Amino acid sequence: MAGPPSRVRRAGFLAAGVATLLAGVGVVTATSAHAAAGCRVSYAIANQWSGGFNANVTVTNLGDPVNGWRLGWAFPDGQRVTQAWNATVTSSGDAVTAANASYNAAIATNGTVSFGFNGSWTGRNTAPTGFTLNDVACTGSVGGPGPAPSTSPSTPPPAGSNAMDIVAAMQPGWNLGNSLDATGADETSWGNPRITEALLDGIRAQGFKSIRIPVTWGQHQGSAPDYPIDAAYLNRVREVVDWAVADGFHVMINMHHDSWQWINTMPADRTTVLNRYNATWTQLAGTFRNHSSRLIFESVNEPQFTNSSGDAQNAQLLNELNTSFRTIVRNSGGANATRLLVLPTLHTSADQARLDELAATFTAMNDPNLIATVHYYGYWPFSVNVAGGTRFDATAQKDLTDAFDRVYHTFIARGIPVIIGEYGLLGFDRHTGTIEQGEKLKFFEFFGHHARTRKITTMLWDNGQHFGRTSLQWSDPELIAQIRSSWTTRSGTASSDLVFHPKASPITSRTLTLNPNGLTFTALRQGSTDLVRGTDYTVSGDQLTLTAAALTRLTGSRPYGVNATLTAHFSAGVPWRIDIVTYDTPILSNATGTTGGFAVPAQFRGDRLATMEATYADGSNAGPHNWTPFKEFDVTFKPDYAGNAITLTPAFFAEVNDGARVTLRFHFWSGAVVTYYVTRSGSSVTGTTA
Repeated sequence: MAGPPSRVRRAGFLAAGVATLLAGVGVVTATSAHAAAGCRVSYAIANQWSGGFNANVTVTNLGDPVNGWRLGWAFPDGQRVTQAWNATVTSSGDAVTAANASYNAAIATNGTVSFGFNGSWTGRNTAPTGFTLNDVACTGSVGGPGPAPSTSPSTPPPAGSNAMDIVAAMQPGWNLGNSLDATGADETSWGNPRITEALLDGIRAQGFKSIRIPVTWGQHQGSAPDYPIDAAYLNRVREVVDWAVADGFHVMINMHHDSWQWINTMPADRTTVLNRYNATWTQLAGTFRNHSSRLIFESVNEPQFTNSSGDAQNAQLLNELNTSFRTIVRNSGGANATRLLVLPTLHTSADQARLDELAATFTAMNDPNLIATVHYYGYWPFSVNVAGGTRFDATAQKDLTDAFDRVYHTFIARGIPVIIGEYGLLGFDRHTGTIEQGEKLKFFEFFGHHARTRKITTMLWDNGQHFGRTSLQWSDPELIAQIRSSWTTRSGTASSDLVFHPKASPITSRTLTLNPNGLTFTALRQGSTDLVRGTDYTVSGDQLTLTAAALTRLTGSRPYGVNATLTAHFSAGVPWRIDIVTYDTPILSNATGTTGGFAVPAQFRGDRLATMEATYADGSNAGPHNWTPFKEFDVTFKPDYAGNAITLTPAFFAEVNDGARVTLRFHFWSGAVVTYYVTRSGSSVTGTTA
């Protein structure tokens, strides 16, 4: 099909400190001494905190193609770059030079390149107002004749590139979740606004190189035998795809929730499902036949089959779907003859048996333009906070390394690229506070590191809870800073991000275990002020000890809650935040209520809830997941800090024996444990203190 109409490109990321320059730049190229040149630079401060910030820089080339670039600027307020990604950044005083990485040296006409960095500041953090490209100052006009800006999305991959190279260039990736994959009437039916060009521009400005656009087709299709896709909906998908391709993304589209809506019935109705699946991909292959090679097809999301006879049939059915998908796309011709295609394992699982099944399919196809995909949401008890899985401990870490290592040895070591098409934590399905913040950050730091060592491209699952679809701001700047840092380096962490001190007791020293992750500890700061080593703290091996004198000064009058925030700095990566918290053991009170939602009155007194045990008098486990006494956070219980209560949910009481008293033990992050009793009588609940 024809390319999309040209559009005025705009900075979609709105943040403090944006400086956009439209300028002519003299660019030296290997092909012409009189190359037409010009560029646009967007400098955006994405997040800022006391003494630190991170920024994103996007360069748009308005002139002839550039192969090799250096962007220079001077900081007006003495800021300094402490770490960068997607570019090599060097500084001399206030003067800064950012040079291309090996994989982003070329900038086509109207092409863009983005990089980011963490920095430090004191006093003010004014954005720089002048840039140079390849040592020539921006002058405000294009410097000579050049090719007309391209309006076609049909940009081929670099000559000589292969599937492994292209997938590597797709790192990092992001999912546009809960929009076109929504199963309601349209893309807003799951609560997200309509997709905009500004949203895609904003994500591109964050440094993401690829975007997965999940699409659910079932509710937009007609009946057999052709199963026609509604033209308006197909055009809307194509519009979003074209926006993303024009932004410079590698773009992946798929059949998403169709997997559990109708494809899963294949064991009982193979012919109908296969006919519909084939009809759908025949239409999609025809629609996108001549689209850019940056567009990638994924056969099906998280394939699953209901009431099959077992693993053998599951493997056979998925192989049939994947094989049919590849045949349809390849036979449709055009760019589809060599388009990159993504094939999943059953359930997108990284279990070895599932990987082996998909590997057999790859061997049979013998196609160099195929990609394997799995998903990763962490070790399940940690990912949802159940069974005492409150920490990213050695067990949770091993689950990750084992999964990534299996993927590496099964595919990547054989020259087959792998994309983790979705990653995150399953607790995020409710909200991002299910997992304690520091433990969450450790997971994402380690995830990014090990994916990088195993050469796996990753795509963050975001259903709107991370990057605001209209605000274009991250809901958790600390989380995205950790994720972004992990793309290029490690960050140091510690045994906790919380240091508790009981208000009822005299202040004493406190010790944390540092996890340098191969880095060197350099400083402990409050804001931009360095604490004094030997006076405020000591470091012995991996033990960081805060002195009683420093804690006395930092906590002041010792109100409940966070009294001070420190940051541990290492030789690379983002700093590790440490909150100094004053608390006393929480106090619970008697109450009555119903199984529809019982509230335990709670004075938290600065403490934070970690998990809850539930047992009967005989010691057996009460409530859901009765194989463990530790219940699932935010599903069976949830703290309400503003409302001074801990809620026990209907889901908890649905599996509590009528008339039996249940002993609850609430575990708090300070280490405090508070016992409480509840007795259900029909729909009535009585709660008493120990």
